[in-house]
Amino acid sequence: MDKLFTDDEKMIRDSMRTYCQEKLQPRILKGYREETFDRDIMYELGELGALGPTIEGYGCIGASNVAYGLLTRECERVDSAYRSGMSVQSSLVMYPISLYGSEEQKQKYIPKLATGEFIGCFGLTEPDAGSNPSAMATRATWDSATSTWSLSGSKMWITNSPLADVFVIWAKAVGHPDHGDKRPVCGFILEKGMKGLTAPKIEGKLSLRGGITGSISMDEVRVGEEHRMPLAKSLGAPLSCLTKARYGISWGVMGAAEDCFFRARDYQMNRNMFGKPIAGYQIPQDRMANMLIDINFGLMASYRVGRMMDEGIGNPEIVSMVKKNNCAKALDVARVARDMMGGNGVSDEYHVMRHSCNLESVKTYEGTDTMHSLILGRQITGLQAFS
Repeated sequence: MDKLFTDDEKMIRDSMRTYCQEKLQPRILKGYREETFDRDIMYELGELGALGPTIEGYGCIGASNVAYGLLTRECERVDSAYRSGMSVQSSLVMYPISLYGSEEQKQKYIPKLATGEFIGCFGLTEPDAGSNPSAMATRATWDSATSTWSLSGSKMWITNSPLADVFVIWAKAVGHPDHGDKRPVCGFILEKGMKGLTAPKIEGKLSLRGGITGSISMDEVRVGEEHRMPLAKSLGAPLSCLTKARYGISWGVMGAAEDCFFRARDYQMNRNMFGKPIAGYQIPQDRMANMLIDINFGLMASYRVGRMMDEGIGNPEIVSMVKKNNCAKALDVARVARDMMGGNGVSDEYHVMRHSCNLESVKTYEGTDTMHSLILGRQITGLQAFS
C-alpha cells in the first residue's frame, strides 16, 4: 500500500510506528496487568502531533484523514486502549470543539488538548441509553434568572473521564426561550473541579485494561452560556463525531490484527512439530492466507473511505461498513492467532489474547455490530428498523 500514500503520510506513519514500538510497547504488559494508564502518554502523543491531527490550526498539524488512519493503525498495533485514548481526544473532544464551538472555545481548549496538557472525554452514552442516544436522560435546564445552565445526569463507559480536564457533554436542553417546547440535544464543555461534577474510575474490566475508563455524574452543575457549543443544535452533532471516531477505529483494529498475524506467523515458523516448522503444514498456511486477505482488504477499504473523506464525499454509511467489517475480521484474526499458539496463546507475554479481549469491546463501542447492520439496512431498503 505504500505507493498509495503521500510522502507526508508515510513520514507521519513511520514516526508514529517508531514511537509506538519503542515507547508504548514496553509499557503495555504492566498497564494491562495492573489496569493503569501512564498520563505521560498524552504528552508524548501531543509532541508527535498525533492529537487532533486533521484539524487546521490551533497547534494541530492539519494532516489528511488517511494520515489519521495510519496513526490509529500504528497505535492499536500495540494496544486498543492506547488508540482509544488517542481517538477520544482527537475525534470526540477536539473535533466537536473545532466544528461546533465558538472561536473563544477553540482558542481556549484545542491548543492545550493538542499538546496533551489537557485530557478530554466525550459524554454521550448513559446507563440506560447506549445504542439509543435519543433516549438520554441528562438534562441541561436553563435558568433565566441567572442566565445559566444546570446540568444533571450521568454518563457511563467514558474513556479518559477519571483523568479528564475537559468534558464534552451532550444533554437535552430544557427551558431556553429560543427552543420553545422543543428539547434539542446540545453540547456543553465542562471542566474538572466544577461543583457537582465527578468522574469515578470503573474497576475490574477484562478488556482495554491498559486505558482508563469511568463514569460521569452531574448534580446540578452550573455553567454559563459560554460553555455551550453554539453550533451543536441536534443529535446530529454528536453522531457526526462518532462517524469520525468510527473511521479511525476501522484502521486501528487492522493494526491489532496485523500484530496478531505476525506474532502467529513467527510462532509457527519457529516451533517444530514432527520434524519441521508448524508453518510448513497445510492448515496453518490456509489460516495465515485467510488472515492476510482479511487484513489487506480491510486496510484497502479504510484507505478508500479516508480518501473519500478527504475529498468531502464520505458519508456515515460507508464508515459503518468499514467499522463493522474490520472489527469483526480483526477479532476473527486475533482468535485464530490465539489458537495457532496453543496453550501459550493465553499468556499475556504472547500478546494475542490481550488483543482479542480488547477487540471484544472495540466491536461494541462507537456503535455495536448490530447497529451498524441496521444503519446499512436503512440505506439498502429506505426503511428504519431501529424501533
